[in-house]
Amino acid sequence: MAKQDHGTPAGMHYKVLARRWRPQQFNDLVGQEAIAQALQGAITAKRVAHAYLFTGARGVGKTTSARILAKALNCKTGPTCNPCDKCDSCESVATGDDVDVLEIDGASNRGIDEVRELRQNANLRPTRGRYKIYIIDEVHMLTREAFNALLKTLEEPPEHVKFIFATTDPQKIPVTILSRCQRFDFGTIHPERIQKRLAEIAASEGIAVDGEVLELVTRRAAGSMRDALSLMDQLLAFGGERLTAEQVHRLLGTAGEDRLVELATSLMERNAGAAIQSMDQAEAHGVQLGELIDQLIEYFRDLMVVKSAGPEARLVSVTSRQRQRLVDHASRLSLDFIFAAADILAETKGRLRGSTFGRILLDVALTRIASLEELASIDDLANRLQQLESKIGGGQSGPRAASQPTPVRESPPLDPKKKALPVEPLNPSSANTSPPAPVEQSAPPMATGSVTIPSTITPESATQLLRDLAASFGIVHRESITRAKVTIGPDPDLLVVSLDAMYNTASRAKEIESALQQRVAGRLRIRVGLDEAAKAAPQGESRRSNYSERLSEATRDPLVQAAIEVLSARVVRVDEN
Repeated sequence: MAKQDHGTPAGMHYKVLARRWRPQQFNDLVGQEAIAQALQGAITAKRVAHAYLFTGARGVGKTTSARILAKALNCKTGPTCNPCDKCDSCESVATGDDVDVLEIDGASNRGIDEVRELRQNANLRPTRGRYKIYIIDEVHMLTREAFNALLKTLEEPPEHVKFIFATTDPQKIPVTILSRCQRFDFGTIHPERIQKRLAEIAASEGIAVDGEVLELVTRRAAGSMRDALSLMDQLLAFGGERLTAEQVHRLLGTAGEDRLVELATSLMERNAGAAIQSMDQAEAHGVQLGELIDQLIEYFRDLMVVKSAGPEARLVSVTSRQRQRLVDHASRLSLDFIFAAADILAETKGRLRGSTFGRILLDVALTRIASLEELASIDDLANRLQQLESKIGGGQSGPRAASQPTPVRESPPLDPKKKALPVEPLNPSSANTSPPAPVEQSAPPMATGSVTIPSTITPESATQLLRDLAASFGIVHRESITRAKVTIGPDPDLLVVSLDAMYNTASRAKEIESALQQRVAGRLRIRVGLDEAAKAAPQGESRRSNYSERLSEATRDPLVQAAIEVLSARVVRVDEN
């Protein structure tokens, strides 16, 4: 484990932990062993590329790895996988003062003029090292013109030039640049690795640290080693030679774990008064409202994870000391309650920004959570609806139990020589009720499924047959049939059905025709089309009238009434299809 400047000599300025404990060798990189191995392999095999791109979150080792690679290439004993850290080149690279290793901030040198100057200087030989190395941090901040100016030099640089780019946002880098670089993605560092590293540094610095402090700092760092070391520096200035969890909470403005669990317990027991009282005590001890909401969101996240993945899941809101209490809370709650509470807190967090009534918003959120009833899952509601449906349908289940087709009544036969009848609406109230002249029935009725096919078709039997066939078909919208018109063609076994164009399309008519033809099994021929004349007629008033009828009919449906009763719902819209 390498370290620079352990102490602070008299008369020298203080160097923060993140700089004093910056890794100086590939083997010192924490959590990036795979990348270190790949770079060492490239050096050993003499296959070092002319351009590298290091991407990843802040504080995970991108710039540090770039410096180590620069030292390895320009070390007096190199190129080597283990730079000596003693020669002038290694020491100047470590301090950022080497004339041949140029560290450029992409945010402040983002224009085309700066890139043109870089291209001109790249042609010059290095002063004392083997390579002239350009480390451009936050390279995604360069302008489009600057990237374009860099393309040719980046693709075919002089043999003595190496480029190392670092960025936290690779999506903003043009593909033309990405394709010219070897890319390495730096992942966030695992919390256990950060905690172990912090313990080593605390021991070397002679700092007494409680184990809980390291857990809190690690969680706060969120995978960034630099953030963890910066927070340790703050704690050293705040707490002196011994660091405690209470000092961490006071410094960050967060609530202690005991207070957090107490507040969560009040919410789960539906005790809004106790929750608000806990909030009063937390605020009196300097807890920031935004930080407390974040802690509560993390707590409910942990409840969800424990509920789903088991008690051994990794927690982010409490340390191991409070794990068992959190597991007990998770066993008492449903996932639906946890989701609802987390949604309320997340909504409150968004409203808190810019509001001067933060405390009121938080009190309202706590009261809403404490007022939540035990929520039923969708599966439970579906089962209850199914039970109600079975009762209403006389023990039958399924969506079609209440609408089974009925047999067609026998009607007097039609004279086969009679010409086509006028188009008759399928509405029973408007159908022709005058009895036709009876003729001799040539064959007994035929049955297809649950629909009886008469041997001879009359206007009355044709309308009833069409209705029963549609019911047997099952998927035809009611409006498609009740507003349809039927004609008996020149051939008495041919039915011509005209559907209302307001509720159907040509493709839909063909689908209905095919389905109905299958139901009659060749006994009749059925042709289904659209009533274009009705389509062209004004439909404004009829649409409103028909919609009101459909809305009223849907509301009277027993299943809909059961759903309204179970879900405390109401009918807001009835679709036509």
